[in-house]
Amino acid sequence: MTSKEQSRAASRTTAEASKEQAAVASVDLVKSGMTLGLGTGSTATLIVREIGRRVRDGRLRDVRGVPTSKAIGHVAREEGIPLVSLEDVPQVDLTLDGADEVDPAWNLIKGGGGSLLREKIVAQATRVQVIVIDESKLVSRLGERMPLPIEVVPFGWSTHLEFLRSLGGEPRLRRTDAGTPFVTDEGNFTLDLGFVEDRGLTQLADPLRLDALLCTRAGVIDTGLFLGMTSVLVIGRTAGVEILRPEREP
Repeated sequence: MTSKEQSRAASRTTAEASKEQAAVASVDLVKSGMTLGLGTGSTATLIVREIGRRVRDGRLRDVRGVPTSKAIGHVAREEGIPLVSLEDVPQVDLTLDGADEVDPAWNLIKGGGGSLLREKIVAQATRVQVIVIDESKLVSRLGERMPLPIEVVPFGWSTHLEFLRSLGGEPRLRRTDAGTPFVTDEGNFTLDLGFVEDRGLTQLADPLRLDALLCTRAGVIDTGLFLGMTSVLVIGRTAGVEILRPEREP
């Protein structure tokens, strides 16, 4: 292994450790009796595992979860966390989830795990949205490191490509390791829109406008722009975990 490869491996190990510490710390915000939104992805899996440990040892009681994907629902059932749907509950007390990017205004790009639509629906039904990240996910503006996921219906998906290129982006259909289109739990496709040129990145200078513009297209279900939804930000740093809280505690 070269020195550069060793450095990258060490960085990944540090980021993973920071993420795990942040995930464990975020569960301190959970109180007995809460209805919890359970996010999707590697960070959310760590969170759900920790909730399960606290349920089993009696530190948490009478919690129930609203899963944002089939995958995280499976993890929650393994951990013994009772599940309910949004039809069963009027409101979610607290949602814990990760993010692919977080800007200084706490706007997010999400959807790397493939469940942006369900995640956004649960976020909209949530009283307090807790986002858990390691410090590598902090960016000065959205689109710096990650493409923007866009969920589209399969019919006519390719008709969006030229429009997205006109915005200065390079869209790609997300595929599985086998080369087939990745299909969300809702049966949709995902286009990952990378902004690599200055002309394209300026679109993300006004994410609210871009989100509205994209969602006006027939066949676009939603985007991975989560704007103004974050209540609490939990950041795993090399020096420890930082919890940035709103004025009102969850």
